[in-house]
Amino acid sequence: MSSGNPETRLKILTSAWRLLEAAQGREVRMSDIAKDAGVSRQALYLHFPTRADLLVATTHHIDAVKDVDARLARSRAATTGTERLDAFIDAWGNYIPEIYGVAKALMGMGDTDEAAKLAWDNRMEALRHGCRAAVDALERDGRLSPEHSPAQATDLLWALLSVRIWEHLTIDCRWPRPLYIETMKALAQKALGTGTSVG
Repeated sequence: MSSGNPETRLKILTSAWRLLEAAQGREVRMSDIAKDAGVSRQALYLHFPTRADLLVATTHHIDAVKDVDARLARSRAATTGTERLDAFIDAWGNYIPEIYGVAKALMGMGDTDEAAKLAWDNRMEALRHGCRAAVDALERDGRLSPEHSPAQATDLLWALLSVRIWEHLTIDCRWPRPLYIETMKALAQKALGTGTSVG
């Protein structure tokens, strides 16, 4: 938990977000963030005792600003597993472009920066949780392929929706966003066996 002035905390988080997006995978130092936010390093460490605390808090701040809960509302309210899966992929496929700058920075830094790796792993665990919720809904409806356990199906969906695959298809191959989203829906449905009831 951080302490201190909420306005100062917000300045720090805003600066960390901005600098991570601009970093293109290069290290972002605590001193850089303090300078950009116009606060002392002492003030920064008062709010965020470690760099990992700050980077994890920054990713949560981005989710709050981007209102992830609202984006996921349709998926969470879905009455069938197939609807939940499709809505989840819609939400994620439209969210990745908005967080890609920070995602790329954390992924790029993660090989040599334990704090960045921790922050990115924290976000990917949240994605995995969403994948598992969709898989569980499919299993409840009897529409999960018997070829996969729920854990394996979650692994598969989580890998399919990785930022790296999104990056290859939309940036390297220049797929438009709607094509990416619809293709991921179709692949997920085929891979998880959602087409017919298996219960």
